[in-house]
Amino acid sequence: MGVPLNQALRVGAYVLKQHLSGNKRYPLVLMLEPLFRCNLACSGCGKIDYPSEILNQRISVEDAIKAAEECPAPIIAIAGGEPLLHKDMPQIVDAYLKMGKFVILCTNALLLEKKIDQYKPHKNFCWDIHLDGDKEMHDKAVDQEGVYERAVAAINLSKSKGFRTSINCTLFDGANPDRVAKFFDTVADMDIEGVMTSPGYAYERAPDQQHFLNRTRTKELFRAIFRRGKESAKRGKKWKFTQSPLFLDFLAGNQTYACTPWGNPTRNVFGWQRPCYLLGEGYAKTYKELMETTEWDKYGVGNYEKCADCMVHSGFEATAVMDSIKHPWKLAAFALKGIKTEGAMAKDLPLDHARKADFNVFSKHVETKMTEIQAKKAASLPAE
Repeated sequence: MGVPLNQALRVGAYVLKQHLSGNKRYPLVLMLEPLFRCNLACSGCGKIDYPSEILNQRISVEDAIKAAEECPAPIIAIAGGEPLLHKDMPQIVDAYLKMGKFVILCTNALLLEKKIDQYKPHKNFCWDIHLDGDKEMHDKAVDQEGVYERAVAAINLSKSKGFRTSINCTLFDGANPDRVAKFFDTVADMDIEGVMTSPGYAYERAPDQQHFLNRTRTKELFRAIFRRGKESAKRGKKWKFTQSPLFLDFLAGNQTYACTPWGNPTRNVFGWQRPCYLLGEGYAKTYKELMETTEWDKYGVGNYEKCADCMVHSGFEATAVMDSIKHPWKLAAFALKGIKTEGAMAKDLPLDHARKADFNVFSKHVETKMTEIQAKKAASLPAE
């Protein structure tokens, strides 16, 4: 695995402490979305379909620090939108590192060459660069030619300056296992910290609704990829992942997991998003309010129609980490045998009692936020 030892030990101790104290719901990763605006318009993205007034909103340095003070998660993943568009991002990252947090800054890397000297290498800081496959796969995913080469150049630049560097690879329906395996072989030669991989979530506002994986296709795809990974390992191409081994095992259909949306609580320009990073169905003003008033049992696979096909890391990585602490023998078995890629899969959660999706939520939040923005704008105008 590509997780540094100091991070693995700290997170493991944190999870064990929560488990021993009987704490049922606790955060593992704080997901910070400091803005929704991006300099790409990917067809599978559901984060940029907002009016310009909302896309222009930014989380302040003060609010970003307050979020980390409210939420005790040891890791902070900064996503978006494109975080490097936020002029105060270096200040936010520096504040988090001084708080002792592990910081993962996700970026499409288009601005990295311009911005990188505003940051300093740190053992607890990692660039997470989006790279969704080889040149053709990635440029197609982001709907723009030439982005793959710029991302690879940014990876090399980051490494040359002494930064920890990883990639984030999202896969969609139609991904070819042979091609993905060859891409992971290429990544193995890049000598980076590792890969964070996941199936894409079917955002209801994404322009492309045809290429999201369902659960069966996800398991089949990752089994096929991991099967090829075993062959690559025999040739000396060892793939490194920055994820829990049991989450990878889950992707291959070998674990039955319910999601833990509270494991990756999200703070964005609207507030604390209910119930998770992927699904905005309400917002709380504080982390405490989020944890205490969210109706968690209404969401997740088998509980809500929108969650039916989700197997994304932000929903299930925390589940896998918690499982590995509670059942360490599973990790021991994984170390001995690796990921099972043949035979029967684990029984999945039933979907027949899931409540129907509500597709009116997005517009309600947009209307509320627009009213708030317009009120603040009016209040700032000089009186006639």
